[in-house]
Amino acid sequence: MKINQTKTLFSALSLAILPGLWSCQSQSEETAQEASSGAAQTVESSVLVQTGQVGGSQEIAGAPLAQQTGNSPNRFAGGDPTNVEVTVLPTTEPIPTVLPVAVGSNVIDLAICLDTSGSMDGLIDSAKQTLWSIVNDLALVEPAPTLRVALLTFGNDRHSEENGWVLVDSPLTTDLDIISQKLFALTTDGGTEYVGRVVDAATTDLDWSPDPGALKLLVVAGNESADQDPTILFRDASKKAITAGIMVNSIYCGNPMDELAPAWREVSLLADGHFSSIDQNNGMIVIDTPFDEELSALTASVNTTYIPWGQGGQAAWTNQTAQDDNNRGLNNDAMAQRALAKNSKLYSCSWDLVDACKADQVKIEDVDRKFLSEELQKMTDSELEAYIKGKADERAQIQANVAKIAAKREVWLTEERMKLKVDDSNALDRVMRDAIRAQAATKGIQFKKTAPATTEASIKPDDC
Repeated sequence: MKINQTKTLFSALSLAILPGLWSCQSQSEETAQEASSGAAQTVESSVLVQTGQVGGSQEIAGAPLAQQTGNSPNRFAGGDPTNVEVTVLPTTEPIPTVLPVAVGSNVIDLAICLDTSGSMDGLIDSAKQTLWSIVNDLALVEPAPTLRVALLTFGNDRHSEENGWVLVDSPLTTDLDIISQKLFALTTDGGTEYVGRVVDAATTDLDWSPDPGALKLLVVAGNESADQDPTILFRDASKKAITAGIMVNSIYCGNPMDELAPAWREVSLLADGHFSSIDQNNGMIVIDTPFDEELSALTASVNTTYIPWGQGGQAAWTNQTAQDDNNRGLNNDAMAQRALAKNSKLYSCSWDLVDACKADQVKIEDVDRKFLSEELQKMTDSELEAYIKGKADERAQIQANVAKIAAKREVWLTEERMKLKVDDSNALDRVMRDAIRAQAATKGIQFKKTAPATTEASIKPDDC
């Protein structure tokens, strides 16, 4: 086993599910390269401990991060493919699925607001890493909710000055691959960080659930003063959010004792949220397991069971594989977390004919055949129905295998963490996971209890 201590990246939006923290401070590319090569320590272990930060355009594990180009004067750019060009994503950009939600439909809405000014590359990469972990924790909610996630960025000079350098990169959508796509396309530039403006934009511009019982959460993360906005004070924005039933969690990438921290505390305090700060000297612990390769293979094979349909179906299906590749390029843990998320009830794709039929979104006789493959266009309704059922059964079998491997992986990880004496009591993921669960409790939302690992269920590497 290896412990590699490298000055690589990661910072703040470990929102719910990362065992460590990353620095949000900027670092020159030259320093990052020296740290990752000359200053690296290799010891016997299986844990990768990472601290510090690298530039957002650098390659991770051989996979280049997507680049975003262009500048839109429109703050809302959720579904306009002319606003963004992404190098590692489909030629035709999929449009976020924005489904209406009814009162009483058990909805969790989550808006992620990231500072993308020049010093925040680590924050962006932290968000990439944690997205699927957040999904996996929320997948424990009973009964399974409808999860919608939105992404907003602020403090970036490529955004419109008229909108306070704030952009809605994606509206609230159930298509989680869109959020992953947008995260991997982000780059940093500038800037002027208006916390009040982004909180107000998220409150005003997003189509939040009208259900008073819905859990509506906003997470805003950054490293500069929260009190810069000359037009919309963060205090007013936070009060407006909580009046709309939106709880605001703030993540300050800096010393919790410095002069900027109190304002960030206020951002959350005024909106019934939770405040967290990032200790730049802490690191993120990523543990490679003997089960990661098999999970990666399974999550790739499950893609063949999806049947793209509708105008944006093909682009969304292509994006699914692109996000597999992006997460695989981060590290094994990111890929494993994504594999587990794709196996959960929260990962439902309206562009997929299997999921659409399961959710009664469409009847076989109403499917527009021109958006299907040539082979499927020739099928009768009964033949197409049988084909869809066959893919559903195939997917169920793959997902059953994923669940078995995931259970073994969790047991192995539990024992490995105990062996290495990993303490996550002060880690951001533990703090934020507890915060989200506490907020969920105010809405009567319950999480499924997971069975603790036992020595009887212990799994050795040779078993996989």
